[in-house]
Amino acid sequence: MQLLSLKSCLSLFLALLYCNACAEPASSRIEGNAGSCLQSESFGTFNEPWAMAFLPDGDLLVTEKGGTLLLVKPDDRSRVPVQGVPEVAYGGQGGLGDIILHPQYKDNDWIYLSYAEQGASGKRGAVVARARFRPALAGPKLENLEVIWRQEPKVSGNGHYSYRLAFSPDGHLFITSGDRQKQTPAQSWRESLGKVIRLNADGSVPPDNPFQDKGELAKTFWSLGHRNLLGIAFDKQGQLWTHEMGPRNGDEFNLTIGGDNYGWPIVSWGDHYSGLPIPDHDTRPEFNAPEIYWVPTVAPSGLILYSGSLFPEWQGNAFIGGLRSQSLIRIRIEGKQAEEVERFSMEKRIREVEQGPDGSIWVLEDTQGGRLLRLSK
Repeated sequence: MQLLSLKSCLSLFLALLYCNACAEPASSRIEGNAGSCLQSESFGTFNEPWAMAFLPDGDLLVTEKGGTLLLVKPDDRSRVPVQGVPEVAYGGQGGLGDIILHPQYKDNDWIYLSYAEQGASGKRGAVVARARFRPALAGPKLENLEVIWRQEPKVSGNGHYSYRLAFSPDGHLFITSGDRQKQTPAQSWRESLGKVIRLNADGSVPPDNPFQDKGELAKTFWSLGHRNLLGIAFDKQGQLWTHEMGPRNGDEFNLTIGGDNYGWPIVSWGDHYSGLPIPDHDTRPEFNAPEIYWVPTVAPSGLILYSGSLFPEWQGNAFIGGLRSQSLIRIRIEGKQAEEVERFSMEKRIREVEQGPDGSIWVLEDTQGGRLLRLSK
């Protein structure tokens, strides 16, 4: 048997030491197509997770579409069901949806939930409720729950609820209200489908909303002509950004301006699922065209405008989860302009994106067994 020389042994030892120090499991390293690299860490799996919100102490509230709200502690990866969650109409795209905190949560304990509700006729619609969250370790619960908004009218089917929530810098509550796969209501003043809604934090209607002469319901509208909006966020300039799924391709990323009409279902950069064409946006300049559109589809879901210190070079960038594209998409925003600049292949459908207290990026994978992932450098 040939013995290795001392020099060869030393070289082999140093090589092994280098590999052990630098190598990472393939599943934990995520590379973007512009050269960025993220490290992912799993904090467990969930049953059809849909949304999450960080509490001031760093714990998380996570919604599962079937109707469960969980208090999750990242430090020990424990989770406890929250009591007092309302009954939801689970099925299709509906169930328990978004969750956010009131801007003054530390003082008032208010959280906001969206979910699907079934009426006496069997038809369904989106609902937004607020409640006080009591995080007692022995049994976290919701108290004083009250519904502050309902989609009008309730309709048949289980699609396009949208019901994403965000607070503006001046304290107004914004709600995305999908077209419920009915298309034409997105242009109707008598239906809240296919709209972005603007309310006060208690559900009352601000007197300065843009549509004051189109009827009582229209006074709640911020914008119209939308399809299925699954992302909403404000940038540091106070501009509102939303994204929505197109029909067959044509997903949109929009600077969403009060009083504007975004054209659905009259125009789109996509086509109907049947293959029938829809006039392109540039044929009807009176409608607000998207800042970015995607053909083929990315199926966007979840949205943050990044403001953390962990990735200072990305401050002001948007991050969008991709369902069909199984990706995390980074978008550079400059003023009123936006462009996709990087895409991370996640190899799973991404339902939700949030920013952690330390500036890390957290995502929820879609469907049963979807993981909660923390993304860092």
